[in-house]
Amino acid sequence: LVAVFIAVAVAPVAVGFLLLGLSLSSLILIIGLKLLAIRAAFRSPMHPAPCAVNDDTLPVFSIIVALYREADIAARLVKRLARLDYPVDRLDVVLAVETEDKVTRDALAKAELPAWMRVVVVPEGAVRTKPRALNHALEFCRGSLIGIYDAEDAPDPRQLLQVAAQFRASAPEVACLQGILDYYNPRTNWLSRCFTVEYAGWFRLILPGIARLGLAVPLGGTTLFLRRDVLERIGGWDAYNVTEDADLGIRLARHGFRTEMISTTTEEEANCHPLAWIKQRSRWIKGYLMTWAVHMRRPGLLYRQLGPRAFLGFQVMFIGTSMQFLVAPLLLSFLIVPFGFHHPLYAAMPGPAGLVMTGTFAICELVNIAIGMIGLTRTRHRLSLWWVATMSIYFSLACLAAYKAVFEIATKPFFWDKTKHGIFDHLAEKR
Repeated sequence: LVAVFIAVAVAPVAVGFLLLGLSLSSLILIIGLKLLAIRAAFRSPMHPAPCAVNDDTLPVFSIIVALYREADIAARLVKRLARLDYPVDRLDVVLAVETEDKVTRDALAKAELPAWMRVVVVPEGAVRTKPRALNHALEFCRGSLIGIYDAEDAPDPRQLLQVAAQFRASAPEVACLQGILDYYNPRTNWLSRCFTVEYAGWFRLILPGIARLGLAVPLGGTTLFLRRDVLERIGGWDAYNVTEDADLGIRLARHGFRTEMISTTTEEEANCHPLAWIKQRSRWIKGYLMTWAVHMRRPGLLYRQLGPRAFLGFQVMFIGTSMQFLVAPLLLSFLIVPFGFHHPLYAAMPGPAGLVMTGTFAICELVNIAIGMIGLTRTRHRLSLWWVATMSIYFSLACLAAYKAVFEIATKPFFWDKTKHGIFDHLAEKR
């Protein structure tokens, strides 16, 4: 970073062109990947997940929920998990709570847990992260299938039966099933609407397409289901990674296993306060940068394990996406040109270069709008499609999150910026 600042001071225009070139290249690659993913998603659409017969052949299913300062919604979580339609003699729910989190433990103690639901206390350690809690809880699970939910989740009651049937019908190399995430408070404000649009495109178009293309799937942190033997074979979760889900998806692919999407939905709470949204997004970007750095320690080995196509996809999804947020202010600065203001980079460009850049921006924006619109029409929300047009402003907030993420990598890389849940949790009960 010091070198970058020195270079900008010595040769600002040259560095500006270099960053602009990297940004445009990554933008073109990201849009190219999205187009390929959309094509794959349309050619092989997700079909409704099968539903297993509720009989004695069903496997034991363990569900882990890592809780931290969730006293406000602990009782509602227990009530939602109790709605799961699965034989209780083969259902094992483990609620992982940190030692110091006495308020959550007290709330769970008052919630009258059923016999198949129990609390596991996570001892103090070097870091306090969700993946560390998951690793500890895994030791107490008795199921051959492991599922992960978040504290605010409201899963489809028949979800576990669908997952069990999908695993039964899948090849052994399918080690992970990723469900669809949606929100139960999409109309709270503008931010929640945009978050809903983002998730609609990501979970209903992009991720299914990435899985169909045979690329490494960056998993979501919830509605995630794994074969236990595979999870233990690859070493569980990385306790130091603040996006342990995305890292796990890459490690599964490196070991030769596949992730498939399953057409079952879990609703959760959209984070729709600007400061809280930025904190959450900064953790995601920080985790993506950390995941890229960890797996690129030995790029040759990563290339051999993933293959050329998945290796390129990994670069685009992780470092390309992060770079877009980091250099977005440079790209946004060109918006002053149509209003007659002088821009040193634009002025130094040859004529055709400016037109090419403008055309690239326009095409990319149209693709993103199309993804948002198509994804939104595949949800049950009746949000106006006009909200999709504001997504550029929405993603601009991620610039602040990206710089916060880079600062934290240098100062406190393993810090988990906790997202507060339960603010709009009552809306889930109205579904």
